[in-house]
Amino acid sequence: MDILAKERKVRELESKILELGNDEITSKLRQEIERYKEEAMTHLTAWDRVLLARHQLRPVASEFISYLCDSFMEFHGDRNFRDDKSIIGGIGIINGTVVTIVAQQKGKTLDENLVRNFAMPHPEGYRKALRLMKQAEKFRRPIITLIDTPGAYPGLGAEERGQGEAIARNLLEMSNFTVPVIAVIIGEGGRGGALALGVANTVMMLENAIYSILTPEGYATILWKDATLASKAAEVMKVTSYDLEELGVIDQIIKEPLGGAHFNKMETFKNTKFAIVNELQELKQFTGIQLRDKRMEKYRNYGFFQRFNYDNLKGVKS
Repeated sequence: MDILAKERKVRELESKILELGNDEITSKLRQEIERYKEEAMTHLTAWDRVLLARHQLRPVASEFISYLCDSFMEFHGDRNFRDDKSIIGGIGIINGTVVTIVAQQKGKTLDENLVRNFAMPHPEGYRKALRLMKQAEKFRRPIITLIDTPGAYPGLGAEERGQGEAIARNLLEMSNFTVPVIAVIIGEGGRGGALALGVANTVMMLENAIYSILTPEGYATILWKDATLASKAAEVMKVTSYDLEELGVIDQIIKEPLGGAHFNKMETFKNTKFAIVNELQELKQFTGIQLRDKRMEKYRNYGFFQRFNYDNLKGVKS
């Protein structure tokens, strides 16, 4: 039974108890449900976390921004083609600190998702993001990105307008910023579409978010020619926050309430804000050059050469 089936069972039991009224028996039943909920939703598989990251009720970027910021002014357009609504961005104030926030925005309904293109940005979305981040660099504002996308939009028009170049340009420019950059993966972090906002001094993930180079369905299709093996692929791919923290890909896990972020959104927002505010304070102690150098060093240490000393290759002929 996956996490969504367990959630449906919990909600069904809760609704039946509400019908019974409020007495000593129902009070005991509520305690039993809470005990079951804790047992069923504590030890999650990688696939459970994939399902939670995609949950229809999971809070979206605009909800995080509303809680994080005392005030927020959204900017629009890439000054070249159009305004891509799958990415929202602007200037906000968090506990008195002026920041630039850039986020990938999912919809809560089918109509909203069609407007937001299911949070799959076009190249003009990434160029809008870069315009705002370069403005932040100019005026010395910290940058916060909220990542939640299955990946960049792979359509013909997007490719014609330079999707690959737009993503690569963001990677290049973000590497060289001399202001603090914090990336928070709040849901799905898929492929280069996520990484285009992910070159940061500090990368955080919500506990049940995912971050990967491909969807589990895509991985299973390529490797085993069977998309129904996605749950197996999720385990192999190491997409969860705990896997990625262990590998050194992310720096911090932000705890979620039992059952996922949608069970208690305010607790999720509170934990996220606390983590961001603390990290902003930590990064303030570094100069701009130090921030840039630390960011570059961080990404150079990823992967193979982090675990295999380059000196071991000396004298080895190809």
